[in-house]
Amino acid sequence: MNTIHILDAMWVGRPHTIATALLSSQGHHAVIDPGPGSTLETLRLQLQQLGLAVKDLDAILLTHIHLDHAGVTGALVRENPGLAVYVHSRGGRHMQDPAKLIESAKRLWGAELPRLFGETLPVPAENLRILEGGETLQFGNHKLAVEYTPGHASHHVSFFDEQEGIAFVGDTAGVRIQNGSFILPATPPPDINLELWDNSFAAILAHRPKRLFLTHFGYSENPPAHLADFRERLHRWAETVAHTLRHSSNEIAASQEFVSIARAELAGALPESEVDHYNMTAGLDLSFLGLARYLRKRADAASPSATSHTKPNVKT
Repeated sequence: MNTIHILDAMWVGRPHTIATALLSSQGHHAVIDPGPGSTLETLRLQLQQLGLAVKDLDAILLTHIHLDHAGVTGALVRENPGLAVYVHSRGGRHMQDPAKLIESAKRLWGAELPRLFGETLPVPAENLRILEGGETLQFGNHKLAVEYTPGHASHHVSFFDEQEGIAFVGDTAGVRIQNGSFILPATPPPDINLELWDNSFAAILAHRPKRLFLTHFGYSENPPAHLADFRERLHRWAETVAHTLRHSSNEIAASQEFVSIARAELAGALPESEVDHYNMTAGLDLSFLGLARYLRKRADAASPSATSHTKPNVKT
């Protein structure tokens, strides 16, 4: 019998923020996106409630290596040295040596990094199973197709359980908590690329999934409608960032204006408590930085020798 469980990481004590998928079949157990190091004890407890322990896991599947999805991986491998860790080739070296990954996260989160994400340990090379997209993985009767789905991150993949009709899409389909009424773009630096992201939407739909499994948080129904809604907001928010950069005195003012506009959009669709929940999960200020960097890189590519006061000075 195949089963899929949602394990709630209870990140910073808040439910429905980070979801780990546990796939079990014929005595095989694999987790997709195990979460940050700060939630290791919660993950242990969630497994225990299902009669399992870290030693019972066979594999970790990473949609991408951002710390909220993958930070606990090294600690799990240290506890269970037989774990296989599946990750895209662009992310594998950073799992083996996470120094640059941690340094990048420090620039975004500062002194809050240890509290939010805990310890990030390296994964030995012998535990890594490198993906490019196009592979098929099997755990018991769970058969998963792998698709390269960049846009949110250059090392992002999605996993498709075509028998169950479920696509495990990480952050490629945004933040939608418990199939709620709002889909929030999560666009932190440094890899945001809307052209690649559009291709990834098409790749997901080509598998004809019945449901999307979002790390933030849980199942979303009606994938075509979800992705169409999300794509529209993603591109519109990029246009909003471009507008604020053109009409603000500096980048700080542009960021503040964007956050105000985006927060008002959330407030028009959600209760105030959920506005805070969504903002904590993704961070509107970080989404501004990622989209601003994308716009700058796109402008540089279109006119390499040109300079413009509208290009944001983003350090990433």
